[in-house]
Amino acid sequence: MIGTIGTATLAGGLVVASAATLLWLRVALTGSAVRRPARIATGTALLAAVLTCGALEWALLSHDFTVRFVAENGGRHVSTYFTITSLWAALDGSLLLWLLILGGYATLLSRPGPRARAALQSWAMTVVSAVSVFFFALTYFAANPFRTVTAPPDGGPGPNPLLQEHPAMGLHPPLLYAGYIGLVIPFGYAVAALLVGRPGTTWLRAARGWALLSWSLLTAGIALGAWWSYAVLGWGGYWAWDPVENASLLPWLTTTAFLHATLMSRRRPPLAGWDVTLACASFLLVLVGTFLTRSGSVESVHAFTESALGPMLLVFVLVTAVVVVTLIGWRARSVPAATPPSPATGPALSRQTTLLGNGVLLTTLAAVVLIGTVLPLVAQALTGVRTAVGPPYFNRTAVPLAVAAVVLMGIAPLLHWRTGPSREILRRLAVPGYVGLAVVAAVGLASRPGMLTLAAFGGAAFVLTGTGTLLVTRVRRDTTTTWNAVAPTRKPTIGSRIRGLLTRRRAIGGLLAHIGVALVTVGVAASSAYSRTTEREIAVGQTMAIGGTAVRLATVEREGGAAEMRVTAQLVLTTDGKAAGSLRPELRYFPARDMTVSVPGIRSGLLRDRYATLLAVSPDGGRATIRLAVNPLVSLLWAGSGLTVLGGLLAIGRRPRPASAQPATTDQSESPVAVGEVGRR
Repeated sequence: MIGTIGTATLAGGLVVASAATLLWLRVALTGSAVRRPARIATGTALLAAVLTCGALEWALLSHDFTVRFVAENGGRHVSTYFTITSLWAALDGSLLLWLLILGGYATLLSRPGPRARAALQSWAMTVVSAVSVFFFALTYFAANPFRTVTAPPDGGPGPNPLLQEHPAMGLHPPLLYAGYIGLVIPFGYAVAALLVGRPGTTWLRAARGWALLSWSLLTAGIALGAWWSYAVLGWGGYWAWDPVENASLLPWLTTTAFLHATLMSRRRPPLAGWDVTLACASFLLVLVGTFLTRSGSVESVHAFTESALGPMLLVFVLVTAVVVVTLIGWRARSVPAATPPSPATGPALSRQTTLLGNGVLLTTLAAVVLIGTVLPLVAQALTGVRTAVGPPYFNRTAVPLAVAAVVLMGIAPLLHWRTGPSREILRRLAVPGYVGLAVVAAVGLASRPGMLTLAAFGGAAFVLTGTGTLLVTRVRRDTTTTWNAVAPTRKPTIGSRIRGLLTRRRAIGGLLAHIGVALVTVGVAASSAYSRTTEREIAVGQTMAIGGTAVRLATVEREGGAAEMRVTAQLVLTTDGKAAGSLRPELRYFPARDMTVSVPGIRSGLLRDRYATLLAVSPDGGRATIRLAVNPLVSLLWAGSGLTVLGGLLAIGRRPRPASAQPATTDQSESPVAVGEVGRR
């Protein structure tokens, strides 16, 4: 019964999504008054996605093992939380979540907007609806989770054990999907701009907010995935250049470049073609990532098993790429080229040139990561031999580009938009530069960690000093300016300062995001260069140590049931000879999946994490093999990621009112602020 309902709603969604596409196409071509029916069809497609997801959740919660997806991924022994999240724990259900989020975005985009954007909106809706049709068709014909099982099991195996070991399962995939899928709207607007021949700034104003929202959600999803990997997989790291990890990084890089390009295009229209290319490339990379994740082409802890979706997804990726390239070529004469700066267009060193340089670095970085990710697939297709590109390739090629991008990220906010460097500008760059060099010298003399690590520390110090000072100065200036316009004779209150900040939240959000990225850079550099690990077998009562951190194996405990068996090592932790609590790494065995998962014991601190992994236990429980690691400054990764997401969210919204409409504002918001000006205003 549930299977019949789910299949029917899925088919209904395919029909109404097709109708929505045709209606929006008619609106785009003729401007006819069918917008309301088109909006109704778009909303109905969302309703179909909601009902389809609801039907599958119902089947999971009621343990209806006649439904194929439940028979393969449900289980009576699984908790309610992980039963609900099982919806996106496997291929077919994850596509339903994809449809649900895509339908939500399409419905939001279909709302009435400014009349000046009506033509762009109708074409963008046509594109988004067409994408929706494809994914409804993909799910219905190739990955229908509601197919009936003729011999249903008494109790299913449950989802992959790795997906039921951490509460992040409820947030990480939805956030990542929301970030991924949201990029369809900037893509839709970019295609619309090409179709209507308006590659100017109108579509950018419409697309930027959606891109910021998607970028923020994607950032949160990537960071949460890194935390999940660190806390569950037991290998002690958070990023392994896994192909599916790379698939999430690729659109993040190009979207970051796109967001900065939109800032330039407000002042330098000739770069409009750069914007269109980046918006289209970001969504194409989303499709490439979807293909990698769901085709079974790559081996990864994230990847779903091999399925019949691969050929359909690959064809869709290729068709979309051909359409985009054709459109850009068709509009090449009306789309201004991305010409490099010249004396006629501006100085060689300004904020816009550094933003352009950073965009080139980010896209080059994306290309390097893409090559390293797909090269093994191409090589296997041509030679039949399975190869792999490991972390050494990415560390040698991608990391230097990333460090250079961080340095430029710190320089750009300190420069003027159109005027070149002057003594004043050089003075503004000097203090962060000196701090960066001082950090490089101090770290180099103390530990000699290598050139790339030194460059990362120096670049991050430059950003934190320059951007941090700029942020403090701007907050003081904007809150005081806003308050003086209202009550110049009274002292500003905390509430007035917050209101003042909100009026400038876009600029402040950008600075916060930069500071967040710098903190992440420090965390990555420190944890990569200074992590220390030891591994050995010890008996109960014995101690192993690394540096000033030691653990004593107190007990080995076993417990088990029909669904899961656990072995836990109770470790007494000491730091510099002082008691520091305990760690409880575990080995968990899941008979239904015949799979063992090592769950680490972690004691996190501001300066370092103590990380223990249980690798093996002797049959009598008297000895255990333990890997003990001390990872410095990992906390900065999570703090920096949070700041970056917060900055992105703050930057969403309308631009501030024109200067004439604001109380006592000046054009200072577009001007750099000297480090030495802190406290003077």
